[in-house]
Amino acid sequence: MQIHNVNTRGFASDNYSGVHPEILQAIVDANEGHQSAYGSDAYTERLQEVVREHFGPRAEAFPVFNGTGANVIALQSTLPRWGAVIAASTAHIHVDEAGAPERVGGMKLLVVDTPDGKLTPELVDREAWGWGDEHRAQPLTVSITQSTEVGTLYTPDEIRALADHAHERGMLLHLDGARLPNAAVALGVPFAEFTTDAGVDILSLGGTKNGAMGAEAVVVLSDRVPDG
Repeated sequence: MQIHNVNTRGFASDNYSGVHPEILQAIVDANEGHQSAYGSDAYTERLQEVVREHFGPRAEAFPVFNGTGANVIALQSTLPRWGAVIAASTAHIHVDEAGAPERVGGMKLLVVDTPDGKLTPELVDREAWGWGDEHRAQPLTVSITQSTEVGTLYTPDEIRALADHAHERGMLLHLDGARLPNAAVALGVPFAEFTTDAGVDILSLGGTKNGAMGAEAVVVLSDRVPDG
């Protein structure tokens, strides 16, 4: 029984829309019979295959429940307990995730004002300092969003410039990919061109905002991300 008007449309959040019918059918199909639990099933194996098709042979996906969880776990995996993340002041991890990265993840966010929601190497350098200072959380990861919270896009060259800049300073590059498919369509390029090939180390793979049901994933793309 439907208790809402199915013709109503709301654009305040990507999550207002329902689950894509093909995904609902795939869940029904996967629900038949028995499969091993805890990640040793055929569907998790297939997930890894699909992720590697899009992001390259080194990519490894770790399914999680939602986007906030994906961002927190992804960023945690790049940092020691004294680490900090440089992000735009408009970033979802700063504005919308209700303190979860700092409260749950135990990290400090160092935010930078930007004119268009995008970081540049020069903007990163406003907070990329103080390594070795015991009184300052150490900036060790840069986080960007593609597409950004204000609808702008990073080109592959812009992401490569950020990655090179971060790596030269001993930092990693995280990409919040909540709108990754939208960015790929707008740019007209495959995922790998502005992620793996551009030097991104780890990303949060958007699922729920693109028709999935409570499904996200952390995707590790480079050997620079610490094991465990």
